[in-house]
Amino acid sequence: MTGSKPYPAQWERVADLRVFRTSPEAWEKLIAWRTDMGKRGWRLLRVTHEGPELVAVFGRTKADRHPL
Repeated sequence: MTGSKPYPAQWERVADLRVFRTSPEAWEKLIAWRTDMGKRGWRLLRVTHEGPELVAVFGRTKADRHPL
């Protein structure tokens, strides 16, 4: 991992990434949102903690992008 990014720099070359920060309690309440992310082609790549925050990284390979 580099700098303040919670994922390796090389992930950016192959995927669109979204970082979500929240409390562990709020994360548990977001099950429907997490399921919806999966339906839209986003995969949960990593979940870590930074102090009291839970940090989730979602990714979608650039080849899997949906046309606009």
